[in-house]
Amino acid sequence: MIGFTQTAMAQEPNPEQCQVRFGVKGGVNFSNMYTDDVDDENVLTGFHVGVFAKMQFNDNIALQPELLYTTKGSELTYNNAFAEGTAKFRLNYIEAPVLLVVNLTDNLNVHAGPYFAYLIDGKATNDSDANFFDSEEELDNDDFNKFDFGLSAGLGFDFDSFSVGARYNYGLTTVGKDRDFGGTTYTFPDGKNSAINVYAAFSF
Repeated sequence: MIGFTQTAMAQEPNPEQCQVRFGVKGGVNFSNMYTDDVDDENVLTGFHVGVFAKMQFNDNIALQPELLYTTKGSELTYNNAFAEGTAKFRLNYIEAPVLLVVNLTDNLNVHAGPYFAYLIDGKATNDSDANFFDSEEELDNDDFNKFDFGLSAGLGFDFDSFSVGARYNYGLTTVGKDRDFGGTTYTFPDGKNSAINVYAAFSF
């Protein structure tokens, strides 16, 4: 009984024994937008880069807040009587995930937690086989929700100071704002952010 109690106490997070490491990370994003009825299968490729702190409470549990610059959005391919091409809708955020990290082995961890994001700017581009329809324009931030919130979960592989992993971000906030037009309320875009991140990180 005494041995069991000592083992349990050893696994409890102890702030006085917390070890903190800082690091940098970056990687590739594969993002789209989803609605309650439709999940867009087209994927927009982007990137993320930033810094993190990892607070290791014991051998198994850590808390990892991050601060990232990340790109999200969606991509649409079309083929009609007028043109064939690709329309891209890109939003740039400052994002702050706060993750609970659980080490399953010395090299493998699972992590999950909320993320909070602030919209910086956005851009819409259209590339078609008929150059007449090509366009690029900055998006008006007032048409979008400046704050995004969602859930993150993923797997990581740790090798001393170097780590790689993958993570899924599931947005809970609609990207566009509600608008009134002719007595009818509509939202555009009415999708929520969805993204897979593949990353590499270095801690020191």
